[in-house]
Amino acid sequence: MKQQNKIALSILMLNTFITMAGIGLIIPIMPQFLKGFGSADTVGTALGFIIATFSFAQFLFSPISGRLSDKHGRKKIILIGLLIYAASQLAFSLSTQLWMLYVARFFSGFGAAFLIPPMMAFVADITPFESRGKGMGMLGAAITLGFVVGPALGGFLAGITLLFPLYFATGATLVAFVLSIFFLPNIEPSEEQLEQAKVRVSLVQQLKQSTKENYFVLLLVMLIFSFGLANFQSTLSLFLDKVFLYGAKEIAIVITIGGFAGVIVQSFFIQKLFERFGEMRIILMNLIVAGLSMLGILFVHQFWSIALVAAIFFTSTSLLRPAVNTFVSKLASKSRQGYAAGMMNSYMSFGNMFGPATAGLLFDWNISSPYIVGMLTLIIGYAITKTWSIRNTELVQNASSQRKQSALS
Repeated sequence: MKQQNKIALSILMLNTFITMAGIGLIIPIMPQFLKGFGSADTVGTALGFIIATFSFAQFLFSPISGRLSDKHGRKKIILIGLLIYAASQLAFSLSTQLWMLYVARFFSGFGAAFLIPPMMAFVADITPFESRGKGMGMLGAAITLGFVVGPALGGFLAGITLLFPLYFATGATLVAFVLSIFFLPNIEPSEEQLEQAKVRVSLVQQLKQSTKENYFVLLLVMLIFSFGLANFQSTLSLFLDKVFLYGAKEIAIVITIGGFAGVIVQSFFIQKLFERFGEMRIILMNLIVAGLSMLGILFVHQFWSIALVAAIFFTSTSLLRPAVNTFVSKLASKSRQGYAAGMMNSYMSFGNMFGPATAGLLFDWNISSPYIVGMLTLIIGYAITKTWSIRNTELVQNASSQRKQSALS
């Protein structure tokens, strides 16, 4: 990889890390934070809908940002996303009413929608075919690391003031904005990308078009996976608070320990796993592992066993996302990388939108139900993926053979 591309990948990873850390910062403080808004008895529902609002904005704007990045270049859209995201984090900290939290979180999702798809497409632009899995894995590692470090940092910073983690997130995002201006290269769109971007279609039309793509089932898998994942992530802090009486620091430690294993796997082993087993096998295996570990959280009672189950869950999910992203990237044409990334993020956001809202309602009804529903959802995702892979054996094998040929060339 060229030196300029290495720098670009480093900046993209930094931006992704800061974005995800900013999201994760609030997780340990939300049980206590929401009680100040009169949500003590319905904290699960309130948190679920706050997360769902974020994902709803991502769902709406991800396809737009993908197309705009194909037309105007990735860097411009990323810079816009960073500014919106920073402003929304500050607005969240200044909110005094529950509805204001929803509005602020909506704009956080808006900003994230202008970050994730362009950065995924950027990685596809600057990495050769044979090492794309590694590039996506590094971006995935930044996502996981941000989610791991974010809660830990949030739990620590909350010791200063409850709102200080949000101020910190705002400042860190602005630092990422400045670094991106100076160090992120501005790669001009190709003529083919510009021609594709001229075609103006609505979100509904883009979603309809996505059903005709050869990777449509993988988009559905991302939706199902995100829905099941959200059932675990959006209620874990509430579960630990209610069942084990854990505070912000204890919750942060569990999430940090749980996610650190995923970071190691993504950073050092993901490319080798892809080369040995292929993306499809990784997807199938980890849908099962994630489902079983999600259910396992209901049967552990000691701190070390809770952390172990969380580690297994976060490791499996940290492999799932880059595996699906890489496979879709390989099936999509070079001129449609922005569109494919936007669609991927939209389907992921769709699952993230309904997952937390559903999980929050289920949690307030029965604290065990989100994990049972999440497990069943992931098992259904496995069945759909397995059936599709059998019916499209040639397509899967072609992608695998192209990967091997590129690795040998």
